[in-house]
Amino acid sequence: MIFLRRAVQLAVLTLLVVPIIDIPRASAGTRERTDAAALARRMLAQLKVAKPLSIRGYSHRRFQPRWAHHKGRCDAREVVLARDGRAVRRNAACHPIKGRWYSPYDGKWLKNEKQVDVDHVVPLAYAWRSGASRWSQARRRAFANDLTRPELLVVSHSVNIAKGGQGPQSWRPPRRAYWCRYAISWITVKHHYRLFVTRKERVALLNMLRTC
Repeated sequence: MIFLRRAVQLAVLTLLVVPIIDIPRASAGTRERTDAAALARRMLAQLKVAKPLSIRGYSHRRFQPRWAHHKGRCDAREVVLARDGRAVRRNAACHPIKGRWYSPYDGKWLKNEKQVDVDHVVPLAYAWRSGASRWSQARRRAFANDLTRPELLVVSHSVNIAKGGQGPQSWRPPRRAYWCRYAISWITVKHHYRLFVTRKERVALLNMLRTC
């Protein structure tokens, strides 16, 4: 049983950590996607279902006064841009000056760093209403700069603006082929941080998992 559980967890990690640039072609087999979706459903079933909390008191700065540094001069945003990009060149201050980035939400290739955003898969405002308002400042900062869970992702600026702080019951990636991974990422983050889900959010996530 322990071996089976570890095998399924490995399948989830395999699905989530494959570089974004590989997404246009099949990056994981049907078996891996099926196993990852099954684990995501079990994690989702463990999350508390509740009504959203008030947005009162929320501010982006309550999570992220600035991007946290992770590697020398590189902050979390710069690490993600290098991780998710192709042929990325950085200056002495670690800021990308050249590269190509694929936005899995809408399927766009972008050649200018100014055209891309690093998206919080579970938006900060949404996390606030899902229980993060009760966290310490340190925990909120860790959430906003998390490079371990699938919380930070390079996407096009335009699709990030369209998403805003919405949950899956209100907004889904325009590219339907990404719904499976998006739902798994969302559930993985919420499960790790023990954030609750709303009833409509849960239904939307289950519907997206059916595309796996």
